[in-house]
Amino acid sequence: MSDFDAIDSLLDAVGPQAELPPCHVRRELRERARLSKAQVARALGVSPSTLSGWESGRDPAGEVRTKYAYLLDGLNAKLATESATETETESATETETETETETGTESATETGAAPAAEQPVRSGTAATATPVPDLGQDEDGDEGGDGEDVELLVAPEPCVLCGRPAGQRVAGFAQHLTPADCRPTATGAPDAPPAGQPTGHTSKAPPRTTRPARATKGSKGPARHAFQEPSGPVDLIREAVQGALAEHRGDVDAATAVLVKRAIPDAMRLLDETRKGARYDVIAHPWIPDILKKQTARGADQIWEARPKWTRHELPPGRHQVTALDINGAYLSALKTHLPLGRLEHSTGPAHDRRRSGVHLITPPEWEHEAVLPNPIGQRDEPGPLWVTEPTLRLLLRLSGPRHQLCEPPQIHESYTSGATENLLEKFRIALKDARDTAIEQGDTVTLEYVKAMYSKFVSTMGESNYNRELYRPDWMHLIRSQAFANLWLKALKAHDEGLAVVRAMGTDELHVIGDWRRVFAEGRAVTEVKVKDTYTAGTDAAEHEGEGE
Repeated sequence: MSDFDAIDSLLDAVGPQAELPPCHVRRELRERARLSKAQVARALGVSPSTLSGWESGRDPAGEVRTKYAYLLDGLNAKLATESATETETESATETETETETETGTESATETGAAPAAEQPVRSGTAATATPVPDLGQDEDGDEGGDGEDVELLVAPEPCVLCGRPAGQRVAGFAQHLTPADCRPTATGAPDAPPAGQPTGHTSKAPPRTTRPARATKGSKGPARHAFQEPSGPVDLIREAVQGALAEHRGDVDAATAVLVKRAIPDAMRLLDETRKGARYDVIAHPWIPDILKKQTARGADQIWEARPKWTRHELPPGRHQVTALDINGAYLSALKTHLPLGRLEHSTGPAHDRRRSGVHLITPPEWEHEAVLPNPIGQRDEPGPLWVTEPTLRLLLRLSGPRHQLCEPPQIHESYTSGATENLLEKFRIALKDARDTAIEQGDTVTLEYVKAMYSKFVSTMGESNYNRELYRPDWMHLIRSQAFANLWLKALKAHDEGLAVVRAMGTDELHVIGDWRRVFAEGRAVTEVKVKDTYTAGTDAAEHEGEGE
């Protein structure tokens, strides 16, 4: 086969992609059908944040593109039919109203009253728009149904939901405001025009995308309805574990392997579930400044996370028993940190706004306690200004405050920040923590490994990763990691203040101390507790323990 034959074969294998309408039309079709992002995303097997990207300009590819095109074509055809039916109903109502108006005019003339024609009111035309109280939140968490006006109608129109007369129009569609008023008539919704007999008002629907063949291989049990809502975040974890165990007939290792493999999409689904009804929307793909972008394909960006890698050079005289403590769920606890909500905005000057979060170019203060405590910005080779995250900056400001007075305040030169909240991922964190606690209590190793994979991979892939295209927030990744490092540093400070000798601090979860650590830290497997990783002797009469930290 020649090179050109190989190319032709490759081109033949690439089939045509399904056509998609413009992004604003995609959202309009979903909203007109009164479907939430969560409902549509679940039917397509993606997350609501991915669907938001498709409605904002990005295009799906592959099989999911075909499914999405099929859904949009179906919505367009269905809504076009309903619109034609509504238009015919309105036309009939107008004819009846005009007849009634003419009859009323004749009666008024006979009785000497002012003719109704002097004050014409056309059916289907709204009277002066009257504000209606807020209708609450929709399923996407947006308040007031995106702020559409509600108009009171002089003449009732058929409700688009049940077909009965409605006295108001919402977002351009006649409908009832309360479920009690919106109930189907005995004969159902208004009949659509007969097939093959379009009216003058019927919109021509585009050709329907061919429905993909439904996969039946490996199907187990009755299929769940596409739009069925799960019972809660923790139930998502429980159902996933139970399903994996059932699929592999109780094989713990096989079930754990498949759950760990799909931990990233499952974590994104859990995130979307915990964000329902939230006050803030998660912006999955914001604009990012150059300092947060990798300088080379295999390189790093310019953010310094202040990862601890410190060992005490001189121990107190004598031999000592050193305990290596393991900090449980370090990244899980670090999910509670101040995360920026929107696009990062540039600012200059020394002021720090605690209501905002992001990254900051600072000149760090001199650290004079290296002999007994690690430097809070980590082991850095080059002096001068550097870009640090919000947790690192807040830690330095805290240590320079009147309570500790361990260093001078850092000098802030410029920042990229946005309005922030510490509770953005709190429900997500609590769901994982509760599942972890239950798994430990019940000795459930499958759930324990699954949950650990979910939060650790969630943090590590939210930056520039090919394994998670649904969330691109390198700023969040750096902030969460730095928060874990700051949490470890504060535990070292607590140990030092309580009279323990800190020997080593490594990564996110390794702290070596000399002394009665149990009077300082609670022992156990909960995220607020620590457990023993190792014990060894060190000092003038013993060789230093050389272990590799995390």
